[in-house]
Amino acid sequence: MRNPGVFHVDSEIVVPFFDVDSMHVVWHGHYVKYLEVARCALLERLGQDYRRMQASGYMWPVIDLQLRYIRGATFGQRLKVRASLVEWESRLKIHYLISDADTGERMTRASTVQVAVHIESGEMQLASPQVMLDAVAKVLP
Repeated sequence: MRNPGVFHVDSEIVVPFFDVDSMHVVWHGHYVKYLEVARCALLERLGQDYRRMQASGYMWPVIDLQLRYIRGATFGQRLKVRASLVEWESRLKIHYLISDADTGERMTRASTVQVAVHIESGEMQLASPQVMLDAVAKVLP
């Protein structure tokens, strides 16, 4: 069973026409965009959106992305994208579940891993910066 994470945020996406192929199914590459919408919402709720990350002296590139397609989404379908924070002490690992917003049917599972890189030196950090640890501590029960 996947780790449910310590904190999650749900986002809703309505599949636009320009995201589907000639079969009216979402082209596989667009799912990454849906993950990014959910990840940005999660980081915003943590008080660590990308601008604040940069202002704190760190960038957080995605170094790993995994997707498992269960069922294709279609034009006009309402999707719920749940982003759940799983790890944060040495890297950010986020699990995602994309489901049909109306039926709850699972559509796609995914995960991303991001690491902190000091902007000035370009060095990857072996531990998350204190500013991120403090942000997560604020949302934990």
